[in-house]
Amino acid sequence: MSRLFEPITLRGTTIPNRVWVSPMCQYSCDPVQAPGVPTDWHLVHLGQFALGGAGLVLTEAAAVVPEGRISPQDAGLWNDEQTAAWTRVVDFLHAQGCAAGVQLAHAGRKASTYRPWAEATGSVPAGEHGWETVGPSAVPFDGYATPRALDADGIAALVRAFADAARRAADAGFDVVELHAAHGYLLHQFLSPLSNHRTDAHGGSFENRARLLLETLDAVRAVWAGPLLVRISTSDWVEGGWDVEDSVRLARLLAEHGADLVDASSGGNDPRQQIPVGPGYQVPNAARVRREAGVPVAAVGLILDPTQAEQLLVSGDADAVFLARPLLADPRWPQRAAVALHDTDRLPWPAQYVRATRDTVPLSRPFARTGE
Repeated sequence: MSRLFEPITLRGTTIPNRVWVSPMCQYSCDPVQAPGVPTDWHLVHLGQFALGGAGLVLTEAAAVVPEGRISPQDAGLWNDEQTAAWTRVVDFLHAQGCAAGVQLAHAGRKASTYRPWAEATGSVPAGEHGWETVGPSAVPFDGYATPRALDADGIAALVRAFADAARRAADAGFDVVELHAAHGYLLHQFLSPLSNHRTDAHGGSFENRARLLLETLDAVRAVWAGPLLVRISTSDWVEGGWDVEDSVRLARLLAEHGADLVDASSGGNDPRQQIPVGPGYQVPNAARVRREAGVPVAAVGLILDPTQAEQLLVSGDADAVFLARPLLADPRWPQRAAVALHDTDRLPWPAQYVRATRDTVPLSRPFARTGE
């Protein structure tokens, strides 16, 4: 019996296995008719992973305020229409026996940008549904507009917005909430000395730079009773930036403030980053956070095949794995992994699809290491 398909319980919620769907922005909301409202695309996109056997499906980053979206086409969770649309998605995931999670986010100085396949790049102007961005300091991300530094009132409003979104997550029926404090978005921007040049209570020392994330975590925990995850970038991969030692220290504080698991990613805050990309390239940092901070951790980053994923759990490097691109290429990755690990009894197929398990070549062939 594999570790990959063992259930895991966080704060009284049992997730059926440890193959989890990482948040993946789809840039597919209508910015004019229904800003931030998930669509049929989101239902089908996320639903396919539940049909494929994932234990937990996290939504893409859901902005807690309109100005927190990465692009005008991003999803949100700041109003009733969005809450109702997410409820439809959650109900479908639950019907397949899958846990549903939402990632709450604010893009900060990396907000109001064009979606990846647009011809233009950089910041979207107001005439194209863009807006003024904010950040810890008036320091732009490379190629983007200079943000307005948040004042004390703006910071307090931001904390309230995260808490309000968490309340809506409960209303929508989500099982898990994740705070996005990675990839160069607002909470990460406050953590890193590369983007946070403040001299007040939210800047300067490690304790001050971590203050906003902990305030946000406290506010969300006060209204959210279920499992609470925090995604962090374990390193900026830039000399003088946030590093894994900082992440170990932060992870201990996150646990003290009520976080149940650290989702350990990296990078995204500075274009000078030098990332040693390769299979499992972020796992060493995740493993170090888990061992030195003594907190549950999920690993992410080019985890491509079942044997690799299984070994991460067996070795104690992680408690779960988040997958993204391998699942885009093959939404049935978990079911094929169960075959590869000889552990199919704990991962039943939907009754409508069981016929595909009988003498089908794609299911029985060896699992490639290319993330197919």
